[in-house]
Amino acid sequence: MQRYVIYKRVSTVDQGKSGLGLEAQSRDIAIYLVTYSPEPFEVVGEYVDVLSGKNDDRPELIKAIDQAKRDKATLLVAKLDRLSRKVSFISHLIDDPKLALRVASMPHADKFQLHIYAALAEQEREFISQRTKAALRQAKERGQKLGGLRDKTMKRNIAIQEQAQKRASNLENIVVPLRDRGDSLRDIAAALNKAGIKTARGAEWQAPQVKRVLDRLAS
Repeated sequence: MQRYVIYKRVSTVDQGKSGLGLEAQSRDIAIYLVTYSPEPFEVVGEYVDVLSGKNDDRPELIKAIDQAKRDKATLLVAKLDRLSRKVSFISHLIDDPKLALRVASMPHADKFQLHIYAALAEQEREFISQRTKAALRQAKERGQKLGGLRDKTMKRNIAIQEQAQKRASNLENIVVPLRDRGDSLRDIAAALNKAGIKTARGAEWQAPQVKRVLDRLAS
């Protein structure tokens, strides 16, 4: 019988209390178990941390890993960034020969692919950080007050990221199954257009836009 230890993480105490984020993770994990897991299966443990992804000292994750190894179970998470936002930490877990790991949103990804996804996600976050710093430096050179600009820039970036992530999550149950069955990016774009689904700007879907959605779901 296939055994699983489930691990979830939310970033703030408020999210932990309200369930924000946990519901979505539970949904993705349930989809994996029903659709992709070998049968029969059993969930032998479930752990939740309420800590930032930048903090790798997470007591519940340590417990989840220990149980997974002890019970010869697979550690199952909804998305890769629930484990950590640091590629070094994720790589350490992936390379552990005693730990089996699965990511619900990437059901067919092997260890090599998970490492690549983690590295790309870290590079993207670093680029966004550098872009923001460059914008602040340019504003300072123009004599603008950085306090207000920083707040506005951060709020705008957060809002844009949240909207993009929400839209990607809404499309996950459509684009991921199509990708998993082998459809090309162009085929997925055609399916979305045929279904009458528009992009965020109200336009027709193209392959690069589908790729951005899939990359966002994988990050």
